[in-house]
Amino acid sequence: MRDTFYGYHPIVNMAYFVAVLAFAMFFTHPICLAISLVCAFGYAIYINGKKSLKTALVVALPMLILTALINPAFNHQGGTILTYLPSGNPLTLESILYGVAAAAMLITVIYWFSCFNAVMTSDKFVYLFGRVIPALSLILSMALRFVPRFRAQIKVISNAQKCVGRDVSNGSLWQRAKHGIKILSIMITWALENAIETADSMKGRGYGLPGRTAFSIYRFDRRDGAALGFVAACAAYIIVGAATGGLEWRWFPTVGGGVLDAPYPISIFIVYFVLCAMPLILNVKEDFKWRTLNNTALKT
Repeated sequence: MRDTFYGYHPIVNMAYFVAVLAFAMFFTHPICLAISLVCAFGYAIYINGKKSLKTALVVALPMLILTALINPAFNHQGGTILTYLPSGNPLTLESILYGVAAAAMLITVIYWFSCFNAVMTSDKFVYLFGRVIPALSLILSMALRFVPRFRAQIKVISNAQKCVGRDVSNGSLWQRAKHGIKILSIMITWALENAIETADSMKGRGYGLPGRTAFSIYRFDRRDGAALGFVAACAAYIIVGAATGGLEWRWFPTVGGGVLDAPYPISIFIVYFVLCAMPLILNVKEDFKWRTLNNTALKT
């Protein structure tokens, strides 16, 4: 993975994602929503490439449109009435805008979690919580990697069944259904056996016993300390700004909020943008450094 932020200490990674996910779920200010969505989408593209663009076109954009259309059908609050629905309920501008904001918040959280899943591997998760909550950390780490392993294994089983003519693409509709059920049955059996083997292996290694030590490749250095301090300072500044009304916003009965041209609210948005764009800034800085070094090496 060509991600500089991935190489930081797991404590830094976890602190960052806890902050941006919490802010994305609780801040409804449109500028905060836009900043978080753009940064999450940009970071997801940097990590996953074209896969994130496909997700945006297939999942995010239809979800945004669908939510914007469905919310006004059930939410009729707002002072700006555009028209009346056949049921007699008003269609308001505020309900449409709120639907768009809710969809943007949901999409943002989905993208942040996709980045979290790529950066916070099961090894990092077990490292952070293995001693505090060993059983729960093991379950969560297994759950995080369950979906990619499940997809990879089901491809293996499907290809094996295709070689003997028992794939879901062979035979009549009834035969395809039987083949699909057979593949699913094999997949469930594999998952159960793998879970039992993992549990026996961890038990045999003394996982969760008091006094058990574990090897770790993670070391907290000055770079990690500076990054953790930066995340904490930005988060504290944003929280104080939100508590003092700097991020105040309302959707009903009319759309509006605090003063947007004052220096203090603007500074909160700048800090929020820098926090959300932190991984991208680190990656751009590192890529520029590598290009400079390569060009210097080629010239010499």
